[in-house]
This record gives sequence, C-alpha cells and structure tokens, in this order.
Amino acid sequence: MDTDWEDRVTAAWATFEDYGEDEGPAFRAVIDALVAELPDGSPHGPFERACAWDTAGHSDRAVPLHREALDGGLAARRPYKARRARIRPASSLRNTGRAAEGVALPRPERDAPQDESDDAVRAVPAVGLSDLGRDREGLALVLEALAGHLPRYRRSLAAYARLLAAPGPDTAPASGGT
Repeated sequence: MDTDWEDRVTAAWATFEDYGEDEGPAFRAVIDALVAELPDGSPHGPFERACAWDTAGHSDRAVPLHREALDGGLAARRPYKARRARIRPASSLRNTGRAAEGVALPRPERDAPQDESDDAVRAVPAVGLSDLGRDREGLALVLEALAGHLPRYRRSLAAYARLLAAPGPDTAPASGGT
C-alpha cells in the first residue's frame, strides 16, 4: 500500500455524499475496485469495505469485516485506522442487537493517544449504554466529551461526569466555574 492508494481512497470517500440513498452499491463498487489493488491479506481491504457497508446502513455486513481488519494486523500498520475500526463497529454492534459488545469494544481507546476521534470514543458507546438501561453512564461519557470543548465550566462538568459514572449517592461537585 502506498500514499497514492491512500489518496485515492480519501478522494473516493470525499465523494460519498454525492451518491444518493439508493446508490450504496455504486459507492461500494468504487471501494471494492480500490481494495482489489491491495495484496491478499492486507487488513486495509476489509477495513475500507466495512466502512462502505456501515455507511450504507448495513451494520450486519460491516461488523465481521471490521473484525477481520483488526485480526489481520491493522493496528500494527495504521493505528489511527485501527482506532476507527474499534469505534465504528461499536455502533454497528448496537444496531444488530449487541449493545454490550458495542460498549466494550472502544473502551481501551479511552487510554490511547489523543486524536480527533476522542469524542467518538465516548459518544458512540454512550448510545449503547442507553440501550442497556445505563443512561447515567452514557450521559457521563457525553459530558466527558463535551467538557473539553467548553471555554468555562470544564472542571464542573468533568466532576459531574465522574459522579454520574460512579456508583453511590449523588452529590454535587464543588462549583469552580472553569
């Protein structure tokens, strides 16, 4: 795999919004043509195909491909894509009735080096937590993600998030306003 291939994949994804709701097969054909250029066993193929299926609303087809990409060594080759391959199927697992798996899959990513996916690492499992009747934990994750974007009240919201996620009686955090 080379930079040219990555650039062409990025360009293909940039056109996704140009495809209509019923044109998922046409977009997947573009991705499949790019994947066909890869050597056998490359984890990038199943990853890109999983993203194409997932984006077109076929979570059931995407989950096994994400697993194949991760099992095939995607993390060693492209840690950023591996991180995405743990976040994306969290939602897909939830959509296929496996919310508990979807909540657990991206959990290790909370301790990974930070990047633009950090908010998704918290927001995507939050929906699964709600499906599992664990709304307080889900809200805590969303507040954690939101707190970093606020000019004020970061400390207070982070404290509220910790309290929501912790077992036991609710108490209000000391207000610090920052």
